[in-house]
Amino acid sequence: MGTITRSFANNITTSGVLLPASLTNNSIANVTAYNAAIATGNMVLISSQTASNSASISFTTGIDSTYKEYQFYFIDIHPRTDQVNFTFNMSTDGGSNYNVTKTTTAFFSQHDEADTNTNLFYETGSDLAQSTAFQTLSYEIGNLADEAGAGSLNLFNPASTTYVKHFIATTNTNNAANYCVNIFTAGYGNTTSAVNAIQFKMASGNMDGTILMYGIV
Repeated sequence: MGTITRSFANNITTSGVLLPASLTNNSIANVTAYNAAIATGNMVLISSQTASNSASISFTTGIDSTYKEYQFYFIDIHPRTDQVNFTFNMSTDGGSNYNVTKTTTAFFSQHDEADTNTNLFYETGSDLAQSTAFQTLSYEIGNLADEAGAGSLNLFNPASTTYVKHFIATTNTNNAANYCVNIFTAGYGNTTSAVNAIQFKMASGNMDGTILMYGIV
């Protein structure tokens, strides 16, 4: 057995797995290509919508079997009504109805500007149990000129006709009472029908802000 063969053999286990010592800066630097079939995790911008004193933002196209995960980003969500919640719901009929049955859970962390109050707690008022209501994502955002919310929502495999539709959301808001409020929400749409539309709106009144929708490769 030649020197090169012996050297290579010394760097693999009996089951054919490369040992850590076999990977060096030099060996990695010599890689000139990779398998194109390997998923790279790219984010593909599908749609962007901006509300200006609008009742809601709805995405009624682009949610299909193309991607297994969709991400929505909320930028400067500003209510025209003071102290209202930012919410969302899903649709299985292209946006004719936003009434998917959901079971969800939510908890908050918050800190006021005066540094006098901090809390971490489960928020029973923001969870749902087999409800078709809109799900709260941000809590009591203020409507002063500098008050707004931001965050993201991940929706997993909405085109599945086998499984329920899981989602995870995180938002941060400038609360009407001058609190920084970080909200963590998760749950599932309890339907095996494909979800093909999603709507975001304030619990009351109109809103400003931008929402981006990405597909995850």
